[in-house]
Amino acid sequence: MENVALSFVDIAIIVVYIFGIIWYGISKGKQQTSEEYFLAGRNMTWPIVGISLFAANIGSNTLIGLTSDAFQTNTAVYNYEWMAAVVLVFFSIFFLPFYLRSKVYTMPEFLERRYDSRSRYYFSFITIVGNVIIDTSSGLYAGNLILKIIFPEISSTFIIVGLALAAAAYTIPGGLSSVVHTEVIQAILLVVGSMILTYFCVTEVGGWSGLMSGLDALNSTGYIDKPGSEVFDMAGPIDDHYMPWTGLLFGVPLLGFYFWANNQFMVQRVLSAKDLNHGRWGALFAGLLKIPVIFIMIFPGVIAIVLFSDLDISGLNYLITNEAGQQVICQNLEDCPNMTYPVMLYQLLPTGLLGLVIAGLLAAMSSSISATLNSASTLITMDFVNKLNPNLSSKQLVRVGQIATVVLVLLAAFWTQYIEQISDSLWEYLQLVLGFIAPPVVAVFLVGLFWKRGNGNGAFAALLAGLVISVFIILSSVYELSPALNAIHFLHKAPLLMLACMLVHIVVSLLTPAPNEEVVNTLTWNVGLYKAETKELAGLPWYKNYRVLAVILLIITAIVVGSFW
Repeated sequence: MENVALSFVDIAIIVVYIFGIIWYGISKGKQQTSEEYFLAGRNMTWPIVGISLFAANIGSNTLIGLTSDAFQTNTAVYNYEWMAAVVLVFFSIFFLPFYLRSKVYTMPEFLERRYDSRSRYYFSFITIVGNVIIDTSSGLYAGNLILKIIFPEISSTFIIVGLALAAAAYTIPGGLSSVVHTEVIQAILLVVGSMILTYFCVTEVGGWSGLMSGLDALNSTGYIDKPGSEVFDMAGPIDDHYMPWTGLLFGVPLLGFYFWANNQFMVQRVLSAKDLNHGRWGALFAGLLKIPVIFIMIFPGVIAIVLFSDLDISGLNYLITNEAGQQVICQNLEDCPNMTYPVMLYQLLPTGLLGLVIAGLLAAMSSSISATLNSASTLITMDFVNKLNPNLSSKQLVRVGQIATVVLVLLAAFWTQYIEQISDSLWEYLQLVLGFIAPPVVAVFLVGLFWKRGNGNGAFAALLAGLVISVFIILSSVYELSPALNAIHFLHKAPLLMLACMLVHIVVSLLTPAPNEEVVNTLTWNVGLYKAETKELAGLPWYKNYRVLAVILLIITAIVVGSFW
């Protein structure tokens, strides 16, 4: 495969998109007050909330990560996608009402109301770090993969900085309103682009029968280690290297719960909803949008196994680090699976459509980056600056948020150089890092919502215990401190870490004074709330009753997922 050069038409489409989306984002911006800038005035309707959640989640890093893992026959990566529907149902029933009624700006702020300021500051700091090293930097890394092929003579540093500035161009002046409105456009473009690529992939491989026969042929040669009929298996035995069934049962829901119910950059979109119903409908709509991901984002990666398993891509001059620590040119997709999606684009799509799909990919990148930048700047402004200086006006808080966005985007651009050193799979990188951040936080939120005796001392002790254990796990993997620990799958480590943190939380809470009864009664769930809500929903038509919609969503999910078991 030779180096790629885009046609004038493709370049024109991409340029028009970039400038068009920046203009549109700025025009939709709100920055008169801090509530407008950070939460879009709390006036978003359910379609915008749902599409915004989907777009913020399916960034270029996710898209490239999904196809990369699918190319390696790890189609069980879909479990992270459909599980979102289940998690969002749980989130809508139990957590969302407390978030919206408390009128908080951030998830750490909610922790402070339930526990104390120590938990707020710790969680806020951890979330900001996660936003930078997980979401923003991986999005920039993915965008660089696409554009580096077209412009090999331009340094990756220049490309990454350029992408960061493009995403920040409307995020800084416009705030969450700009982010959310542009995400609707970007989500549509992303889905259309993915559908176009899937069509060309299916046509090229000869449909389902062509795909299965091609996979079986590769299995007979030993290129892949499973026949075509097993490539779409959703889980393996308990010792499976990628998706053990126990990891699917306990680890994947945990990571999903953190991402959708505790992560500021996702929950912030729901906090912008005009009321509880719109927040719930939007969350369930986002869950529904996640179901077709296997058809338009994972299938193409599997098809690439048949189409491009023997493709020489050395002409792209893409550098990887070998086992000796030397940088060498990547020879094929087996050596650098992160290049699967870019190779499919350039090999299959004709002029015009190529520019449209690349614009869609850049849209995905900018939507996820702008989402994380805005949420991280919200955390810095509302959880730190505003607490240190509560006399700042709304406009001054907006200015602080804008400055914070600039700093964060530069830090994220700097971190991209370390991603491949941590993992050669972008998706694995995302899940590994999340596996250390999520468990202590999820433990604190779950105990706090469902156990009235949980107090601030227990919560802070659990967060610190989680940090200490996570650091030990990381050091063990680097310095071989505990081979037995290192051998445990990360989808098993995460739930075990969460249980350890919950145990610390419970023990310390029982050994220290009980929390304020008024706070506990306001911010913990009880059966009485469920019964009261049942009466409120009684008069609504079925299509407005979120419980009915949640059941429908779960049934659709079960049908789709069940067809692959």
